[in-house]
This record gives sequence, structure tokens and C-alpha cells, in this order.
Amino acid sequence: MAIACVKTRANKGVDAPLVTVEVHLSNGLPAFNLVGLPETSVKEAKERVRSAIINTGFEFPVRRITVNLAPADLPKQGGRYDLPIAIGILAASGQVPIKAIGQFEFIGELALSGHIRPCQGLLPVIIEAKKQQASVIVPLDNRQDATLVGYKKVFLTNHLQSLCTFLHGQSQLPSIDGTIHWQDPQHTSVKNSGCLSDIIGQHQAKLGLVIAAAGNHNLS
Repeated sequence: MAIACVKTRANKGVDAPLVTVEVHLSNGLPAFNLVGLPETSVKEAKERVRSAIINTGFEFPVRRITVNLAPADLPKQGGRYDLPIAIGILAASGQVPIKAIGQFEFIGELALSGHIRPCQGLLPVIIEAKKQQASVIVPLDNRQDATLVGYKKVFLTNHLQSLCTFLHGQSQLPSIDGTIHWQDPQHTSVKNSGCLSDIIGQHQAKLGLVIAAAGNHNLS
């Protein structure tokens, strides 16, 4: 049975709920169906994933492809599901080992060339992965988020081909050293920079600031 399950995480404010990407390949007329309450930006993943797989040198299955983003009642948005969908298709078609993908969570947007672009709001994802002691693979350009959390089980990649080579056990992916270097306020040029913990009350206002910072949103 050509089916594969890949783990990823959604963006829900300061939370990062787990999402399972289920990929099933079946006989019939070639089609690519994406279900599980995807928004327009997620539906467009079909074309990005198809081109990325082909341009990376892999074979895109000429079969009926069904991708389910579970749980179905959780809205999904953004390009962060491109990478787990591509990995699921490659695993279901036998081009990467299924046993290898079960050890990781995948997040990343794919370019048509197979390069992996950064995603917004990955800080909650890495924090939640750290709580669950799960290994997570994120775009190389999101290295700053991983360094900020200081979690050693974060692996970085910038291309679908190098990631698949890693999943085959033929190479290694860069990670972080897990050491956080805090700046001494006495040696920084910015002084008297306040902290949200110094503010008494104003819970909703502080929560809005935290959500805006986590998702890289503006405050207007």
C-alpha cells in the first residue's frame, strides 16, 4: 500500500499544533487532490511540489495522489506544508525510506528549483518540538530562530536534494550547538530597554505583542 505519513506543525498564534500529512498513491487517472481545510496558499503547493520534485531529479508519480492534512478541522495556511508534502510523496513512491521520515518533523516552503525557502513564525514550532523532544528539520535561513531557542535537535537544510540524501543516510545536515549567548546589558549600546514582565496587568495588550512578534506581524 503506497501510503506515507509525515509530521509537521501549523501556525496558530503562539501555538504550533501538530499536523500529520498523509499521502496516498492509488491507481486511476493522474490527479493531485489536497484535503484537510487548506487555504489558497496551501492549495498552490501542488504546483510548487510537482516542479520541485522534477527539477531535483526525482520522479513525480503519474498516479492518483491524495494528500490529507490532519486534523481536518484546523485551518492551514502558508507555504510551510510544501516540504512535508514533497517528502510524503517521495516516501509513498519509494524514493526515500519511510522509516527515516518518521524520526523528524518537516517545515519549509519549496521553490520550483527544489530550494527550501524560509517560513515565518517558526519560533513556536521549535519551542514546541523542544518540549516534545522531537527532531525537526527547518530551512537554513531560519537558523536564527533555532539559535534563539538553543535546541540541539533542530536540523537545517536549503535544498530538497540534500535533504533526501540525508534521509538515505548518505550525508549529514548542519545543526546548532545548542548554546545561547546572552548579551550583557552593561555592554550593549541600547540601555533601559524594558521587558514585558515589568508591565503590571495589561494581559491582552502583552499577548497581542507576543503574537505579533512570533508571527512577524505589524501592530497597525
